[in-house]
Amino acid sequence: MIQVENLMKSFRDLRRGLVHAVDHVSFAASPGEVFGLLGPNGAGKTTTVEILEGYRKRTSGDVSVLGYDPAGRSIALRRRIGIVLQSGGIYSHITPREALHHWASFYPHPRAVDEVLALSGLAQKADVRSRRLSGGELRRLDFALALVGDPELIFLDEPTTGFDPAARRAAWGVVRALKDLGKTVLLTTHYLDEAQYLADRVAIIKGGNILAEGAPRELGADSARRVRIAYRDASGELVEHVTDDPTTLLHELTSEALARGERLEDLEVTRPSRRSRAARSAGSTSGSRSSAIPTSSSSTSRRRASTRSRGAPRGT
Repeated sequence: MIQVENLMKSFRDLRRGLVHAVDHVSFAASPGEVFGLLGPNGAGKTTTVEILEGYRKRTSGDVSVLGYDPAGRSIALRRRIGIVLQSGGIYSHITPREALHHWASFYPHPRAVDEVLALSGLAQKADVRSRRLSGGELRRLDFALALVGDPELIFLDEPTTGFDPAARRAAWGVVRALKDLGKTVLLTTHYLDEAQYLADRVAIIKGGNILAEGAPRELGADSARRVRIAYRDASGELVEHVTDDPTTLLHELTSEALARGERLEDLEVTRPSRRSRAARSAGSTSGSRSSAIPTSSSSTSRRRASTRSRGAPRGT
């Protein structure tokens, strides 16, 4: 569906000299999946997507979208893709229904306009002038315009930036509907929760480089909710737990320690470090054994023997 190999996009800046906006980026998106590019502003997400859309020329590298090189700007390719830009605009005096009928005329086999209105949540606003639509409703219209041509592949470039929570959730519902229709979606976002909720796989991009790629959970995309709890037991051994429910786990640990007449020495509650998350994902168990303290909350745990190095970094 999408194949990107060693993609480069460079330009010259008067102050910084040669800048690599996209620097040897490689990834692939399979049919029917939602693939996310996750990263901060200026990471190279939009530049990458614009190259895939055929809007921007690349400096070097190999790119294939639906079997075409997008640099050729083939009509055959453009008939098979839909695009939702970061921001769009439409004439204020036309209605969603009118806009969709107009857009549908550009495609050989468009979806029915009434079906698209329903899928995008605009059925009740189909005949309202666009100037009277809310920001969230206008964004739904952007999705509808991308969908009406019945594309195989849809590009969503930061589709919920600036949305309030309710509008974001509504937009997420539209993306889920696209996936249910069997569409392939390439999504860019700088929201961690959005990537976790929507994407089947994610590439983390920063400074034009892909730092990691995989399923959101494999990359620790849910790690913002996870907490490390560490303490020394009565024998002096260091016990560590990682959990997404620290309140319940702390209650269990302290209650059991009080019942035994023991103290949880050197108790710490922190975020797990990147190193410790990587070790767990790699299955590292060297020098550790299972904790003897049972817990009902979702967690992982291990013990370390004797003394911890004073200079060892802690999770933040």
